Amino acid sequence: MDTSNANSVIYEVKFIILITLQIPGILLMIFIFLFFTLHPYTLKKLQNQALFILLITNSIRLIGTMPMPIDFYRRGYIFLATSAYCTCWTFLEYSLAVIGEYLMATISVQRHVTIFHPNIFQTFKKSILFFYLPLAFSVAYPIIFYVYAVLLYPCDGAQWDYSIIACGYMNCYYNNNKLAVFDWVVHNILPIVVIILANVTLITRVIVGKLRRNQAIHWRQQRTMTLQLLSISSLYVVAWSPTIIVGLIQQATSINFGDVQAAYITDLIYLSCLLLPWVCLGQLPEFRKWMWKYMRWKRVKHASIAPL
Repeated sequence: MDTSNANSVIYEVKFIILITLQIPGILLMIFIFLFFTLHPYTLKKLQNQALFILLITNSIRLIGTMPMPIDFYRRGYIFLATSAYCTCWTFLEYSLAVIGEYLMATISVQRHVTIFHPNIFQTFKKSILFFYLPLAFSVAYPIIFYVYAVLLYPCDGAQWDYSIIACGYMNCYYNNNKLAVFDWVVHNILPIVVIILANVTLITRVIVGKLRRNQAIHWRQQRTMTLQLLSISSLYVVAWSPTIIVGLIQQATSINFGDVQAAYITDLIYLSCLLLPWVCLGQLPEFRKWMWKYMRWKRVKHASIAPL
């Protein structure tokens, strides 16, 4: 099998996987937002507010940017071969992906604080300072950075490769080595490291607290909140770690994972977007109960109108 045929098979498989995950994810996201609309009291919980913000940004990525790689793998080329399209694609892809990373890192730290210092967010000033401002920064900062790096950075638009996904990721700011390294370290590596450290220290503190008989802790509640955080944060770690590890190996050695990275590893990042709605089911027990009641009601209604 020659290279072109092999690529076409890989593209077809990727298209099937992505579209299979995207459509159910969108439908589930719609149901989650419908639940929040019909049950606004659930958003009184700060942890649900943070999750709601994460879901909003993820829905924009799921509906707004995921069709771009899906269409590329369906066609095998970029159908709108213009500099404007490639610039728009990379800006949306980079900013929304980093927003998701930053939000998850912030949520991980906040969940840690909530478990061991539950009163810290009860006052208005502290909730603004330690809860809302970090979330706002996690959304605003990546947008501001990539407005400069992708949209405003001097570029003639001739660098794009329309035969490669995301136009080859050939943004002009990569020519600035310091800016490129800053982008990679601060926007990709740092949030994943924060997520890992927050989860490891949380698990350690919960276990140590459980073993200390003289320490009064709400073990069941802490265990539930820890497992909820671990499930959703693990998604980001699994999706991003291979790309980061491969990048570090390439920087430290002469090994080049170019073909493997382009064909398989980089696309793992899409999992954080496609699977987030399903992972969030574990974060929303009220939503699961609501869906179960709705399905039971539909079955009862269908049985009542079925012909005898």
